[in-house]
Amino acid sequence: MPTILEKIAEIEAEMARTQRNKATANHLGILKARLAKLRRELIQPKGGGGPAGEGFDVAKTGDARVGFVGFPSVGKSTLLTNLAGVYSEVAAYEFTTLTTVPGVIRFKGAKIQLLDLPGIIEGAKDGKGRGRQVIAVARTCSLIFIVLDVLKPLEHKRIIEKELEGFGLRLNKEPPNIAFKKKEKGGINLTLAVPQSSLDLDNVRSILAEYRIHNADVTLRCDATADDLIDVVEGNRVY
Repeated sequence: MPTILEKIAEIEAEMARTQRNKATANHLGILKARLAKLRRELIQPKGGGGPAGEGFDVAKTGDARVGFVGFPSVGKSTLLTNLAGVYSEVAAYEFTTLTTVPGVIRFKGAKIQLLDLPGIIEGAKDGKGRGRQVIAVARTCSLIFIVLDVLKPLEHKRIIEKELEGFGLRLNKEPPNIAFKKKEKGGINLTLAVPQSSLDLDNVRSILAEYRIHNADVTLRCDATADDLIDVVEGNRVY
């Protein structure tokens, strides 16, 4: 039986080879919903267990929390030491920081907690390395500070953003202006407050059917995408 990662890979491959047009919109919406459900299961395995960030999180203090996120050995620890005067081990090899190291700075009367998080690697969102624990802590932050090596390609920033997106973090985004409410009967009722370029009633029905939702009121107050609707239905995104 295929593992969750294998199922994810199969869906991503099918999405990659599917042309994007009006005729395939429903199919792609269904695939995206299936992918979101599998990623949720990967992040929060059935049967419970400890929280995803167990062993990495620290007590939240102050008025805001900033997490330093990046690949190993890009300068997160040096940055924390210079800003907060907290020693975080620095060395010329990767994965020097093996747990979360906190520090505190004060700015205009505000107490801001800084977190030097262990480095993540590509594929962290799929369980590689300690990515799940690290990104779980990042989800608790008020702001994500991506630290990059200036000698490495800027593509590294895009990779890190993709890893965070895959774990339900929505960087530099507002929650989509979508009202969604389940009901006992009456089918799917869609109200369009503004013109839509991506979604229509068929798209919405197809996506909700993947969640076994056949009765709901949906109001789109923005030009929404399938991803926006899935994020609202999932209900566990961090903006």
